[in-house]
Amino acid sequence: MSKTLDLSDFPEITSKAWKQKIQFELKGADYNQTMLWESLEGIHVKPFYHFDEEKKTKAPFSKPTDAWKIVDTFFVKNEKLARKNILKSIENGATAIRLQADEPFDIEIIFSGFPFEEVTVFCQFSFFDLIFIERLIQFFKLKKAHFFLNLDPIGRLMSDGNWFENEAKDFENLKGLLSSHPDQKLLSIDVMSYQQAGANRVEQLAFAMAHLNEYFNQFSNLCSAAVNIQFAVGGNYFFEIAKLRAFRILYASLANEYGFPETCHIFAVPSLRNKTIYDYNVNMLRTTTECMSAVLGTADAVCNLPYDTLFHKENEFGHRIARNQLLILKNECFFDAVSNPADGSYYIESITTQLAEKALLLFKEIERKGGFIKQLKNGFIQKKVTESHQKEQKLYDLHREILVGTTRYTNPEDQMKENLELFPFLKTKPRKTLINPIIPKRISESVEQERLTFEK
Repeated sequence: MSKTLDLSDFPEITSKAWKQKIQFELKGADYNQTMLWESLEGIHVKPFYHFDEEKKTKAPFSKPTDAWKIVDTFFVKNEKLARKNILKSIENGATAIRLQADEPFDIEIIFSGFPFEEVTVFCQFSFFDLIFIERLIQFFKLKKAHFFLNLDPIGRLMSDGNWFENEAKDFENLKGLLSSHPDQKLLSIDVMSYQQAGANRVEQLAFAMAHLNEYFNQFSNLCSAAVNIQFAVGGNYFFEIAKLRAFRILYASLANEYGFPETCHIFAVPSLRNKTIYDYNVNMLRTTTECMSAVLGTADAVCNLPYDTLFHKENEFGHRIARNQLLILKNECFFDAVSNPADGSYYIESITTQLAEKALLLFKEIERKGGFIKQLKNGFIQKKVTESHQKEQKLYDLHREILVGTTRYTNPEDQMKENLELFPFLKTKPRKTLINPIIPKRISESVEQERLTFEK
């Protein structure tokens, strides 16, 4: 027989009383200088959070945590080989696949024997071939597939510097597809590129909103289907949880203004920004906590990265480890057992609120200045990202932040020169572009290049 616990012997202690106790224990040390630290977004993190100081954030919805998908990524170069690897991954636990391609492929070969009733398909194409895309949509509809096409011409401009064709033609093609298939999930927002280029979390959220608002303005009567928002998740565990939760709140607010459903679809992947080629097994620890942040932040789909993705070609072992990390989180760590498990954490809810409020201010500033595309063309977005990248990079250069095994606690016997199957550094390709593209920047690149130079 259950009884109500009698907690009368444990009186409630106010936040003021806790702070006084901490100040007493500090023996004269300054409370603010000793106990508070400031995030890259200008948020002051306190040593404790108390219910009498925090407002509870109202989540726009509640969903079962076990609904999140385990995603495996495959690049299509050889259709038969890709199909073989895809089916094997599904057999071993993947519940969704992300299909990447640089050119049209044979749809029938790739999806021969594919279990459409069980597995979701995410497409990620670097081309916008209208005939091929129309054929692919019709194929998916015939198979009653659950799919996300991830069309994002603005994302193309942002990351490449050019449109697929030009602004008018790209929007015309997108409008035609949205008009012909209003119930299909065709539209996406690439927020990953902002994070991997160095944007802080407030900027990621604000840019995502402004990026999204361009589509809502252009196609205000055609965006009723869920938009897929693609986030890269960094290494600050609690802040990344709060980032995704904050976006849910911001999205609901914006969608409500247009009369759209207030729920979006969040696709999360660990960031490459903090990954390293030296002491590469540490990448497994990084991706594990980043995937945890994604799930606790209410991501709908989580696509893990192989620990060796920077320097090894696609291989079965790397894929298996990445997939198994997610399977362990879901099936052994019970990350599928609770809906919105971060609810009730005063710390996370406080960060969520502050990120959302700061992002809303920056979003409004971008809109006042003419909107996202205009600010890309003016260089305002690029300037903000560059400044944030340099600010974070400096922290690592001064060893105030650490990449274990690379910037600190290095193993001098660790040799990588003969182990590089892929070029792991930024490649420059001089060409004419409409804008300066936002390109990914890994934190450890300069350190790694220097170490490679001195390898025997």
